[in-house]
Amino acid sequence: MMNNNLPSITEMIEALALISEDKNLLTRRYLTSQHKKVNELVAEWMSVAGMKAWQDPIGNIVGRYEGHENGLPALMLGSHLDTVVNAGKYDGMLGVVTAIHCVASLERQGKRLPFAVEVIGFADEEGTRFKSTYLGSKAVAGTFDLDTLDRLDSDEISMKEALDKFGLNTENIPNAARKKSEISAYLELHIEQGPVLEENNLAAGIVTEIAGATRLTIEIIGKAGHAGTVPLHLRQDALVTASECIVKLEKIAKASANTVVTVGEISIKPGASNVIPGHAKFTVDLRSSENSIRKKVENELQQALQEICTNRKAKLITTKTHSAESTKCSNNVIKQLENAFVKSGYPTYFLPSGAGHDTAAMSDLTETGMIFLRCRDGISHNPAESVKMEDVEAGFQIMLKFIENFQPL
Repeated sequence: MMNNNLPSITEMIEALALISEDKNLLTRRYLTSQHKKVNELVAEWMSVAGMKAWQDPIGNIVGRYEGHENGLPALMLGSHLDTVVNAGKYDGMLGVVTAIHCVASLERQGKRLPFAVEVIGFADEEGTRFKSTYLGSKAVAGTFDLDTLDRLDSDEISMKEALDKFGLNTENIPNAARKKSEISAYLELHIEQGPVLEENNLAAGIVTEIAGATRLTIEIIGKAGHAGTVPLHLRQDALVTASECIVKLEKIAKASANTVVTVGEISIKPGASNVIPGHAKFTVDLRSSENSIRKKVENELQQALQEICTNRKAKLITTKTHSAESTKCSNNVIKQLENAFVKSGYPTYFLPSGAGHDTAAMSDLTETGMIFLRCRDGISHNPAESVKMEDVEAGFQIMLKFIENFQPL
């Protein structure tokens, strides 16, 4: 899996993991200097692998390997290059570098196909900075919401300001959208981020569907006061109210099939040990494989939170920051993946994804498919994220076999 001066997949992963906003942990957010540095490095690898590389108007990095003739529709491969805070080094990145190595293999063999191959490193899948996910893939799929440009990060910098500073013109964002006639299918290789493959002693699996997700920001406004002088029955404690809300969220989700809810961030003000919290803010991440269930649970959550806040004389402000429908992968791509597994000597195994992926956004543009690779203990979004090198080799072989035998509809 080498091509001239192209580093190995392992060496690429280690190099990308060093590009971080914090030297002690891996964090790489959208439109930062680290984002720019990663794009430059990946573009260099794409060029070595035989591709023409460019950065699109939303900040995705793209490489193209022409087919038998120039201008043919492309099979697109890729994943994301941004991370959560204190991330693992395989989430997203493994899919990009494995795809680059697949193209390098074609180039080394002098093999041109009846379609082009493109590799894309999406700029923002996690939504870490602006609390809105799939920014890179939505722009490519033509579904990017321009209102997102007004979103602010934790430093009160808008996405528009960040794009300008990065050197990208917001007026050009619509030009990132690809035509359906340009892309024949999208395939993403990704670590499973769960324990199913490991439990079944399998290196890889075929994804059948991707769960839908809703993200909310909840603000509870009570009344700050002195911790020693305001009796408990007269308080409007925003944190206690938030705590009751969070416990209720879990209870509702537990009562709903195939549903999970997570409160991943919480903050309070004023934030002093001797002051009753007057303001609490937390996030809600709600996921389900069925859109109807997710929407039903979302309504139940909203009603329950309002009832709690009313009883505790607190004001509730709810903001929906993200909503994505659950999506099914293409039957055609799944069948071709099954063939690639068999031809590569690996057993086929089908499983859904509880996590969101750029594949979900890309389904608005083209046929989609995903390969999951086993990760140790199912751990992800964590520095302990780990993948066996023999499983990486399996993913490479399966993806390459898929590419070499791909039949567009």
